[in-house]
Amino acid sequence: MKIKLTFTEELLGTASANPDLHREFIASKSPDAATIEDEVAAAGVEAMVEKSMTVFPREAGKPFLYDYQIKGFFKDTCSALARVPDTKSSKVRAFRKIIDGTIFVFPRKVELKLPAGGIIGSCQRPLRAETAQGPRVALANSETVPAGTVMEFDVVVLDTGAEGLVREWLTYGHFRGLGQWRNSGKGRFVFEELDRVKKAAV
Repeated sequence: MKIKLTFTEELLGTASANPDLHREFIASKSPDAATIEDEVAAAGVEAMVEKSMTVFPREAGKPFLYDYQIKGFFKDTCSALARVPDTKSSKVRAFRKIIDGTIFVFPRKVELKLPAGGIIGSCQRPLRAETAQGPRVALANSETVPAGTVMEFDVVVLDTGAEGLVREWLTYGHFRGLGQWRNSGKGRFVFEELDRVKKAAV
């Protein structure tokens, strides 16, 4: 399935600008330790960027998302829609194993193509938490790409019966999207399914 996402709200970066924090996080999450250094380097950390800021990884200066972030969206969405009667997701069992084992996203690094005149910005917002010492407020800061940003990728579904699930999950992106602070509506998108196969030249 060839998929095109167009963000209707700004998307916030999720990678830590602190290379040590990012390395520790990837080390705890990555199934392949050999990819850790590549992912840390791709975060494009500059000395002047605040350590607490979340950013987009970059390749040749262009921001991108990793394939596993899209698969993470699929899992989060299927979990939410499992509570909604008459959805395809409500009929799925062991959905995490299905997504991990039979649904794949390519390429590994999915470029974010900004609209004409679009720039990478930032979004600051307060984070409130109840701690043992009482309520605490901290300031969170994230890089952003604007509404109108586009990304294209392939979804390989080994069980073609699951294609309807993928469409249902992508449709849900209109309500809850990708990236940081998505509960507030950030990272929402609409999707298009492009032609699957290009006609071979004769």
